[in-house]
Amino acid sequence: MANKKLILQIDFRSGLPIYTQIVNQVQAQIASGILQPDDQLPTVRALAEELRVNFNTVARAYRILDEARIISTQQGRGTFITESLPPKATERLRREALEALTQRYLSEALRLEFSKSEIRQTINDQLKARNEANEPKE
Repeated sequence: MANKKLILQIDFRSGLPIYTQIVNQVQAQIASGILQPDDQLPTVRALAEELRVNFNTVARAYRILDEARIISTQQGRGTFITESLPPKATERLRREALEALTQRYLSEALRLEFSKSEIRQTINDQLKARNEANEPKE
């Protein structure tokens, strides 16, 4: 059983509630393999203190993750990532993580007053550059 350091980045200016940001980021780290089954998460109090948010905010996020059977809290032992999820659930988590990333990106870009066409063009340019970088060299 590994005890990994959970790394979360909370955006207090985003329109997304903090508990949702926590849920989304935990799901994304599970979907990407950063967090594995049996990895221990920080206590609610420790995470709330680290993120400088209200205890109840983290408790709500953990409750949502627990109800989805993504984590399991064991009295006296701690909170752990549950056993491997079925492929459909993993794919759903990956999709939700991508949607959350997209929402954060769009919120920030729109807050900075970029137009939708500028945002679209930048994404297309970045995808093209990524594809060119991955093409085999002759």
